[in-house]
Amino acid sequence: MRSPAFKFISVAAAAVLTLSMGACASDNSSETSDNTAAAETGSWPRTITDDAGNEVKIPAKPERIVSTTVSTTGSLLALDAPVVGSSTAAISPQSDENGWFTQWADVAVERNVEPVYQLGNFDLEAVVAQDPDLIVVSTSGADSEMDNLAQLQEIAPTYVANYGNKDWKTLAEDLGEVTGTEANAEKVAKDFDDRAAGIKQKLNIPAGSTASIVSYNQGDDSPVGKTTGPHAALISALGFEIVEPLEKFDTSAQKREDFAFTSYEGLSESATGDSVFLISANDETAKAVKADATLANLPSVKNSNIFPLANSFRLDYYSSNDILDYFENEFPGLNATK
Repeated sequence: MRSPAFKFISVAAAAVLTLSMGACASDNSSETSDNTAAAETGSWPRTITDDAGNEVKIPAKPERIVSTTVSTTGSLLALDAPVVGSSTAAISPQSDENGWFTQWADVAVERNVEPVYQLGNFDLEAVVAQDPDLIVVSTSGADSEMDNLAQLQEIAPTYVANYGNKDWKTLAEDLGEVTGTEANAEKVAKDFDDRAAGIKQKLNIPAGSTASIVSYNQGDDSPVGKTTGPHAALISALGFEIVEPLEKFDTSAQKREDFAFTSYEGLSESATGDSVFLISANDETAKAVKADATLANLPSVKNSNIFPLANSFRLDYYSSNDILDYFENEFPGLNATK
């Protein structure tokens, strides 16, 4: 029987995955602050077409940004964009006492980002009080304020971003253009790619090693990473070949490019990689997978190649570097096939 603590972590992780799994560093604040010198203002005013098809006219480089989508706030912080306020997530193991996601909470606190309102409690007056000159909204997810878009557009230029159909580097590139931090977007992407390439070389994963990416929910649908998703891109960049989950077990109402929400009955036929990487998981989650009788014949279970990844539900600059930290410092290596 799973412990109450494990149940709490599983439920919290599932809730956050519903919020923001799209396209999910321990101490990277100094890296991003170093990017300030590289920022470039470009030409202003500029008109940008957002992900909702709206033409957004931005008269000058933004100096006071409010993010109504907490899933995108980390990307803005990585660009060293001037975020003054943001919506927050519910308090959970994935967030701090402010509702900031743990992978970038320290950065938000250091930069005095104001918690504007918690998800599900839209507060127009609180947004107005921040005196924003740019507002960021998401197209979908629990942190989307599309229903309130017209009201927000009356306050300041409002950019709608779709974080669900692109990886964090592409999102950063888009936001860099909107905020005038194009050079920062280019730098963080290059720094990350260079670091990943170095870690891949050190890991020296045997050619042909396969992997599945799973958000494990015992007895219920479990999202399994597709080869076209951002999680797959990151893990494959380290030397693994990602196994595509079987479409026939995908229960998603609308097909996604990142994950197949795989039925519990189909999980044993979909997560067949030599290794399984568990999203937003800990050692208790890994133990639960190994103890699940329906998964006993998986190669990863037989060979104890089940690896929990912590801050991985929403891949931004910070959580992606967290994963690189894990592979660089904690990854135990692959067990031989029995």
